Amino acid sequence: MSMKTVTVKLPEPLAAWLARRSRELGHPQSDLIREALERLRQGGAGDSCHDAFADVCGSVRGPKDLSTNPRHLVGFGE
Repeated sequence: MSMKTVTVKLPEPLAAWLARRSRELGHPQSDLIREALERLRQGGAGDSCHDAFADVCGSVRGPKDLSTNPRHLVGFGE
């Protein structure tokens, strides 16, 4: 697929956030912008909460059965 270059002016806070996020994820800024535009073109951030937070899913360490094992719910809601 051929790519067309487009220049975009960003306010400094947004440009700084984009640079940080690019470093955190290890992806070029252009990839992040392209993905965001594609999501907009498709009608939003995604179809589910998981879609919105896919980049951080699996980044928390803990029990793998947290939502299904009753022993983790002892005292919950009291």
